[in-house]
Amino acid sequence: MVLTDPHQPDNPMVWANDAFLTLTGYARDEIIGRNCRMFQGPETDQSEVARLRAAIDANRTIELELVNYRKDGSTFWNGMTIAPVRDAAGQVSHFFAAQADMTGKHSLEVAMKHANLDLERRVEEHTADLRAALEQKTALLHEVDHRVKNNLQVISSLMLLKARRTPQGDARDALHGMAERIGALSTVHRMLYSAGDVTRFNLQEFADDFVSDLVAGIDNASTEVHAEIDSIAVSAAMAAPLALMMHELATNAVRHAFPDKRAGRVTITAQHCAEGLRMLIEDDGIGLSSGVPNPGGFGRSLVEMVVRQLRGVIVWSESLPGTRVEITVPLDAISLQSSVGEIGTGPEPYRPTQ
Repeated sequence: MVLTDPHQPDNPMVWANDAFLTLTGYARDEIIGRNCRMFQGPETDQSEVARLRAAIDANRTIELELVNYRKDGSTFWNGMTIAPVRDAAGQVSHFFAAQADMTGKHSLEVAMKHANLDLERRVEEHTADLRAALEQKTALLHEVDHRVKNNLQVISSLMLLKARRTPQGDARDALHGMAERIGALSTVHRMLYSAGDVTRFNLQEFADDFVSDLVAGIDNASTEVHAEIDSIAVSAAMAAPLALMMHELATNAVRHAFPDKRAGRVTITAQHCAEGLRMLIEDDGIGLSSGVPNPGGFGRSLVEMVVRQLRGVIVWSESLPGTRVEITVPLDAISLQSSVGEIGTGPEPYRPTQ
């Protein structure tokens, strides 16, 4: 504690307790009669000193912290509260300063600041490492999808080449059908390769490409194909089975619902629903009951297997006229546990694909 007398020139210290003497290292007779600026030095914040002087000139109480110097030249952070002391008449007679060594607090703040800076640096480094790893993984996934797409295209081309050299019949039709299915899977990997996010697949973009190819390949000019697909992002793991399912049902409808070049319409819709994804394939063709069973076909079995893989529900029904297939699957259905061996081998009750 320190008392100063503003009525004397330069507002000198007139009293100090032993604790203050211990803090500063000075003897009492070395500080009495001198201004407190004797404890300031090069590291003392002069803006804070100016704020202190303004408060004293205005007879106001002030709290602040300053770097002060001991007699031996060492520094300490001096936390002080300076207040005017008034006499019975209300006039300022002295200024009283209660002071405390805040060096430990400031050292802790500095240590925490350095620790925070070090932590930020480590986080930035770790983030950079993770970003680099993610970029590397993304590039690898892009490359995998690119290679898979190329390999599937080669396989599809080989099948088509073999089909052209195979006499007309079930074997040739089967080769054409498998080449088209593989082509649909190749389109999936092409889109995954070109997408910015390799973990997501836009069903709408696939449907646009697929419908364009499907319409281009229709022999019957009176068959109309219409698609209303929401912009639905599904996981990459769901891309292939959903694409295969859409391809199988739409192709089946186009080829078998309108015999003898009769006019017709196929509608493909896919929307968000409470259960996840709702897909509907409808046509106004000859209907389920008029289809000719094909013991060699397995289109319906393939679709039902895919729906089971996606933990979904499929409903086949007559729409009078035509056929209606409604499929509902959860959008988090990424666990594909069923095997190809589960595909049924019995006769096709639906219009068959080869």
